[in-house]
Amino acid sequence: MMRKNMSRFWLLVLLLFALSTAAIVAGCGKAQSGDGAGQTAKEQTLDEKVDAIVDSMTTTEKVGQMVMIGVQGTDVTDDSLYMLHQYHMGGVILFDRNMESADQTKKLIADLQAKADQKVPLFIGVDEEGGQVVRGKSFLTPPPSEQEIGRSGEVTRAEESARQTAEKLKKLGFNVNFAPVADVGDYARSFGPDPEQTAKFVEAAAQGYEQQHMMYALKHFPGIGRGTVDSHEDISSITATKAELLKRDIVPFQKVIDERQSEDYFVLVSHLRYPALDGENPASISKAIQTDFLRGELGYRGLIITDDVEMGALAKHYSFRELGVKAVEAGSDIVLVCHEYPHETDVYLGLLDAVEDGTIPMERVDESVRRIVKAKLLHAQS
Repeated sequence: MMRKNMSRFWLLVLLLFALSTAAIVAGCGKAQSGDGAGQTAKEQTLDEKVDAIVDSMTTTEKVGQMVMIGVQGTDVTDDSLYMLHQYHMGGVILFDRNMESADQTKKLIADLQAKADQKVPLFIGVDEEGGQVVRGKSFLTPPPSEQEIGRSGEVTRAEESARQTAEKLKKLGFNVNFAPVADVGDYARSFGPDPEQTAKFVEAAAQGYEQQHMMYALKHFPGIGRGTVDSHEDISSITATKAELLKRDIVPFQKVIDERQSEDYFVLVSHLRYPALDGENPASISKAIQTDFLRGELGYRGLIITDDVEMGALAKHYSFRELGVKAVEAGSDIVLVCHEYPHETDVYLGLLDAVEDGTIPMERVDESVRRIVKAKLLHAQS
């Protein structure tokens, strides 16, 4: 009897041991399987995605990301495709010459994105400020001018106007609007002459664009409200001291820089000279203004884009081959060339030569391209 009980006892022990071992093995198997699945399913962080894309790009692709161009016609042509394929231009800005109707514009943008065949989407932008500066008036209701909104005294109007504008543009396929104007002045394109009040309107507009997940552009840094010569015609100087600029012209830019996420917008730099900040170069090719002042002193970490370098303020004084190089050396991430294919080609080739001969270090290029790719992953596909 005793021996039989002992046998049963050891059988029970062996059974329990076997069951425990099986459970442990199964558990380990699940843990290993789970870990493997976790590693497989683990998504890259945004910065890891950005780095992977940038690392996969050729030099020609990287340089192309740093140029935004205008195209001719109302549909995709061999010429526009050549610019996108041969030079990998990273963005396109559309004008009335490209926009006949809502359906046609929507198709043009969709075709540009589909046929560009690039590793990241194109920036597709437009100047839809409101008032006098609007596009597609035959099918888009123009927003009110900034001056009209500013004079109303209703800050919420700026937010609502920007939100509605962004909503309309996104339906067509745009992902960038080159607005709001952040200049301080008493004219149609500005919210007003009072810097603090203008800053409130500019930030409200920024909120409106962000609600629709559309990139916007603060222009024209560091402010052209004091200007007396049209940059389309020639260069001019703003004679204000640095203290005066900080007290008035810079205020709207600084407010957005301090309070908004830098990945959500561009700062577009003007072609005017500001001797108090740089005694020689206009802002769009000034390292003192873009790198030392805008990035260094004001703390901006987002994308810097030039105003159109075909404007007389620059084109009358520099070659297109050198303009892109000067802008990037100054701190620009993107050079904007709005009209002629030969000018756009020259800007690109000038940049490419400068990168290949070491005038512009690859580290400098990668710095800009990372910012561009990150912004596109956040906005261009939304």
